[in-house]
Amino acid sequence: MPASQPQSSLLEQKILGCLYGQAIGDAMGMPSELWTKNQVTAYFGWISDFLPGPEENIAANEFEAGEFTDDTSQCVALMDAIIEDEGDIIPENIAKHIIAWAKRIDAFEKNILGPTSKSALTAITQGVPFEKIEANGVTNGSAMRVAPMGCLLPTHDKDQFVSGVRLSCLPTHKSDIAIAGAVVISWAISRALEGASWQQIKGEVIPLANDTQRQHESTFSPLLGHRINFALAVVQASASAQDAKTALNDLYEQVGAGMDIIESVPTAIALVELADTQPLRCAELAANLGGDTDTIGAMAVAICGALHGLDAFADQHIDLINQANNIDFTPYAQTLATFRLARIQQEGQDNEQ
Repeated sequence: MPASQPQSSLLEQKILGCLYGQAIGDAMGMPSELWTKNQVTAYFGWISDFLPGPEENIAANEFEAGEFTDDTSQCVALMDAIIEDEGDIIPENIAKHIIAWAKRIDAFEKNILGPTSKSALTAITQGVPFEKIEANGVTNGSAMRVAPMGCLLPTHDKDQFVSGVRLSCLPTHKSDIAIAGAVVISWAISRALEGASWQQIKGEVIPLANDTQRQHESTFSPLLGHRINFALAVVQASASAQDAKTALNDLYEQVGAGMDIIESVPTAIALVELADTQPLRCAELAANLGGDTDTIGAMAVAICGALHGLDAFADQHIDLINQANNIDFTPYAQTLATFRLARIQQEGQDNEQ
């Protein structure tokens, strides 16, 4: 057996954990998407399984149990673009794949695309030159789909990592905070694949978020790293094994669970902490949070899945995701692992020269 085979197999399992984590967090959070926390509690009591979208929820009422939303659909479009470009990150092709998905499901007419993505993608379809589209929005469309970048890019060269993630953001989100949010989620995933502990990762993303945001300054948003630090402090102050609901409420009221990066990414990081990195627990917490439950769940559980790998998920949940969405992430994981190992090898050769 080639020496690289065991490494590749382990890497593929962790990437599969990440991708199925993304989908599971998204699908479990789908029924409560964009409802207030009180609405979620009044309607569901407590969500602990995959449910169909309620008729009363206009953002979710066309979804069946186990179906994921635009968060993971755009994640798949991003992977398709990367595969088509043989591991390269080309914003124009990413945009092409996202637009193809959006047209296929009539996302421009339905209540599916976020405001920043809809504006940018509409401009592209109308023939506006790519470089002239401002897309300076502060919402979380860049971070919700970014998990494949964490699977693709090693972290040995921080500047190169940030540059690659930024390219994946550009089709819809060019703002400093949007780039920083995507970098945080993808860095956490990549470091998890590299074997870093959650304790290490959560300490790294705080300065990384601030540095990235300052480097690409384009808004007057608060610094994301400081808000992540605050979100973690909120959880640590209020959470216990018996009192996760209090911690959830504190996150919702003090940090926020909206579509803006400055709320959703810190809350996603805090949910990983609150769940003690356990993927299904994290998905459940996100689903009951209120607000942008599917997106926050997708980001948070992708990180948990990368930390623990595919074995953290029950076969029945993997089967549900596959069947409800007509997908199998195995080929994606195999290809992303191949591309990642090739990048690591190339970086090593470049360093030797």
